[in-house]
Amino acid sequence: MIRGLMLALAVLLAPSLASAETFVFTAIPDEDETRLQQRFQKVADYLSEELEVDVHFVPVKSYAAAVTAFRNNQVQLAWFGGFSGVQAREHVPGSRALAQGVEDAEFVTYFIAHESTGLKAGEGFSDAMRGMTFTFGSKGSTSGRLMPEYYLREHFGEPPEDTFSRVGFSGNHSRTASLVASGAYQLGALNYTVWENEVAAGNIDTDQVTVVWETPQYPDYQWTIRGDVDERFGDGFADRVQQALLDMNDPELLASFPRSGFIPASNEDYAVIREVGQELGLLD
Repeated sequence: MIRGLMLALAVLLAPSLASAETFVFTAIPDEDETRLQQRFQKVADYLSEELEVDVHFVPVKSYAAAVTAFRNNQVQLAWFGGFSGVQAREHVPGSRALAQGVEDAEFVTYFIAHESTGLKAGEGFSDAMRGMTFTFGSKGSTSGRLMPEYYLREHFGEPPEDTFSRVGFSGNHSRTASLVASGAYQLGALNYTVWENEVAAGNIDTDQVTVVWETPQYPDYQWTIRGDVDERFGDGFADRVQQALLDMNDPELLASFPRSGFIPASNEDYAVIREVGQELGLLD
């Protein structure tokens, strides 16, 4: 009887013990979900080999869900945007930014316009934009909402809702590009790397939609890790994860981000993003 109870208890505990040995990460859903799954499954395979632990990628449906999963320790590592990373670290003391793409230290947002607006490439902000329709990306996106809203407010002196006749949130950068290209929205703001990828892939007709302005540079995407991983996976584990990310040099893997490589990052690198989030009242 006792032996049977002990066996049953062992069976019940087995899943939790197995999960304790699995290092789980996620990523903000800034592109089409199929592409994200392909990209980050390769990252999971790479990290598993480098760290010699079971590594699992779990997709999420929104930027807020990525932050929540990190906060609740459902994931220990995440590929965040600048602002979602700040939010996550605010909720989890001791967490830290580990690495950013070479391009992320000097990121920009593109503002795009449908040809029906009459706006020309490189034209910049103008009063002609007033009354048009405009879409951001995700509500929690650095390049798709936080920084473009900051510059819109700076130029027009009012919230976007007062400048445009309709303001939407597409959910991700790829969708922003397609919505403006189709004419569903006249204007939009998105991550410049996604735009360039979409154009290179032939998904965007640049006769129908064009870049009218790009923001000044700011820090964006980064890998952030929870501060308690060393307790769970052993001393120095966070440093080992950082080194594995910095050593990621497979051209195919890097191209899927797309990044030319990864460099060290710190929480202090994102102080300006935190300040803008507070100024806009978006950081709770």
